Amino acid sequence: MTIQRMDNVAIVVDDLDAAVAFFTELGMELEGRMQVTDSLAGRVVGLDDLSTEIAMMRIPNGAGRIELTTYHNPKAITPEPANTPPNTLGLHRVMFAVDDIEDTIARLRPHGAELVGQVTPYGDSFLLCYLRGPSGIIFALAEQRDTP
Repeated sequence: MTIQRMDNVAIVVDDLDAAVAFFTELGMELEGRMQVTDSLAGRVVGLDDLSTEIAMMRIPNGAGRIELTTYHNPKAITPEPANTPPNTLGLHRVMFAVDDIEDTIARLRPHGAELVGQVTPYGDSFLLCYLRGPSGIIFALAEQRDTP
């Protein structure tokens, strides 16, 4: 048996509206939003008395999706330190290919995006950077450069 596809990546955020605005500015589209309070979902994730709200964000004309989740009950747990460095065990980051990395950074800054390091060339092929976004998550941007 083989994997059919990767359906989505889930990201827990403390402010769902701000996260939706952030990923909308990045270029994703809101596919749907809903409250989840049933015991089935609680059994799946192993949490009793579950109450969450999710927003599914979709890449336009693509198969990639991000599920943004806010926990109302039980409350989300903040890791220590709150803004973990890129070498923290667990999900490292999500990377997005963009047309113009500098423009994308400029559009995301009013939504709280901060560079983790620097925008850096990777050989002659790419410009890369890491950003910290909603709820301290780290994501990356990659701009493919025209090669001579």
